[in-house]
Amino acid sequence: ETATAFGCLVSDIWLGEFDSVSPEAFHSIFGKRYPAFSRRTQHDAQEFLICVLDDLHEAFKEVRAQLCQEKQSPTAGTSTRSMSGTSIITQLFEGQLSYGIRCLTCKAYSDRPESFTVLSLPIPSTRVCSLQDCLECFFQPDMLTHNNQIHCYWCGRNRDATVEASITRAPQIIIFHLKRFAWQDKHRRKLSTTVCYPFSDLDLSPYISTSCCNTEYSLCAVVNHAGDLDYGHYTAFCKHSVTKHWYSFDDAQVTKIPDSAVQADTAYLLFY
Repeated sequence: ETATAFGCLVSDIWLGEFDSVSPEAFHSIFGKRYPAFSRRTQHDAQEFLICVLDDLHEAFKEVRAQLCQEKQSPTAGTSTRSMSGTSIITQLFEGQLSYGIRCLTCKAYSDRPESFTVLSLPIPSTRVCSLQDCLECFFQPDMLTHNNQIHCYWCGRNRDATVEASITRAPQIIIFHLKRFAWQDKHRRKLSTTVCYPFSDLDLSPYISTSCCNTEYSLCAVVNHAGDLDYGHYTAFCKHSVTKHWYSFDDAQVTKIPDSAVQADTAYLLFY
């Protein structure tokens, strides 16, 4: 039901018959599955996005598995269940990280794979930084000590260790979440740091541990958040896939904007 409503919304958008299209029908149906998003209060765009992608994945995954089972001949002898874990969502948005962990005592090495659809990046500065700075901060090695020690299989006890993340499978579309809401002195606050992000030629090869097809990316959309912790307003910048022009989406107002306007201090989610 959610996937059908989403499909109708996308169809209405691309028909181009209206100045704006309300997502009210999709929001209503989605809110039945996720009641937390049905209330008329502010919610986090990143959390909403992850729920939408997960829900669409589940819907499309089931359809694909069913179609495979219907097409499979009785004598085929191959299982279709191996296909049930993939969907158009995973094909477009899912990547894989590997966390390499090394014991500082015996030097034993292990790695832990982890799938992702959104990478949440720390903001290392309070005034100005670049997206590359955020990536460097995310992928830099970290020490695991004290309460964060690992249990080393070879040593047979808890040990200090280092951990370093790398991308082992890069998605076709990579989504970055800028962690603007942080804890400071037991209070949560919003970081208004200016994060400068490239429009093209974003090279992720320094963070990719294997030979991937995708290493360079171009910006295609930005979600902005204006306001503070308890109130605010979301808008979006999106690049038209055919004309390559940028547009601002602010409720019912859709406006063509120059490329220079896409760099904004309010950027919260970046789509490459």
